[in-house]
Amino acid sequence: MSIVKINALTVPAEQREVLEQRFASRAGAVESSDGFEWFELLRPVEGTDQYLVYTRWRSEEDFQAWMEGPMKAAHQGGAGGGAGGGERPKPAASGSTVWSFEVVQQAAPKKA
Repeated sequence: MSIVKINALTVPAEQREVLEQRFASRAGAVESSDGFEWFELLRPVEGTDQYLVYTRWRSEEDFQAWMEGPMKAAHQGGAGGGAGGGERPKPAASGSTVWSFEVVQQAAPKKA
């Protein structure tokens, strides 16, 4: 079965809009990555300043290939950077923790 990676990003209130805009304007390389199955950016509603970035992959190997290829290039190359393509913008998140899970059970809505 699939694996899930959840990146818990600590985002100060004044940076929430910046983070959401950066995700909205991302290049989209993850969607065409081999083994990619799903992405969601989850905004906190109450009680926390952590956004959750949920991705689902066919295998750990597929996730690692994306991390070492397209993801690494996007974060080093300054894609989507500021005006003039010079200095990289400061991170919107002040902290990041990645959680890893294996999918052992799943369910979908029943068709009527």
